[in-house]
Amino acid sequence: MKWEGNRESDNVEDRRSVGGGMPVFGGRSIGIGTIVIALLGGWALGINPLTILSLLSGGGAPTAQVQQGPAQRPPADDTMGRFVSTVLADTEDVWQAVFRQGGGTYQQPRLVLFRGATPTACGTGQAAMGPFYCPADQKVYIDLGFYETLKSRLGAPGDFAQAYVIAHEVGHHVQNQLGISAKVDQMRGRVSQAEYNALSVRLELQADCFAGVWAHHAQNARQILEQGDVEEAMNAAAKIGDDALQRSSGGAVVPESFTHGSSAQRQRWFNNGLQNGNVKGCDTFSSRNL
Repeated sequence: MKWEGNRESDNVEDRRSVGGGMPVFGGRSIGIGTIVIALLGGWALGINPLTILSLLSGGGAPTAQVQQGPAQRPPADDTMGRFVSTVLADTEDVWQAVFRQGGGTYQQPRLVLFRGATPTACGTGQAAMGPFYCPADQKVYIDLGFYETLKSRLGAPGDFAQAYVIAHEVGHHVQNQLGISAKVDQMRGRVSQAEYNALSVRLELQADCFAGVWAHHAQNARQILEQGDVEEAMNAAAKIGDDALQRSSGGAVVPESFTHGSSAQRQRWFNNGLQNGNVKGCDTFSSRNL
């Protein structure tokens, strides 16, 4: 991926120098075993792991009590930090133009770099969750150690695979801007868990498609793609499909528990956005064939 020398975003907060620490929920610290239970439960059931952590600790709404200092931009010699900042800037340029063409205004998200744990408006964020988006504060959170996991443990190396991950989370911000996320969240508790999981799958696949829309427009405007980049993104989409993750964990593949979509579905919708570059073409909620 061609990115060096391109604009870097001003919307990056670097909290890595502050340190992480064990998160605290409801005044009680949560051990790593509890965190693993929460993450696996949330992944299998489609429930926010932060909610499960709060329930396991006997608390109410998650309350972040991790100490934090002032946010700082990544230092100039931090290649990975600069890469993330550049990808974010590229998503800003693309989505500003797309919203403008549709008669709307794009509100840029912020991206937070952290280590271990960090407070968010959605509760305490965990590095073990992987990158995530919090709609309550409109921020994307990422511990850059995830990229080593993506490369070494999941078998999805490459800078464009890393860019795809960021673009997917920004896709969730786009959904938030369009009011799509809120409509899905309103269905929580009104439908069965299996039905809500199915809605979650459509939400995640749409974020994959939006990531493809970004790549389409970024390529047309700035020719960012190099040979093998698309294959890197498609491979990453395959390795983080629900079926692939369930197989790699040694468990059975249970489609009813999917919350993000199968490998084939994630590849298909990313490629759909990449080829068409059309937001309307990312309507996973109306599609009969995911």
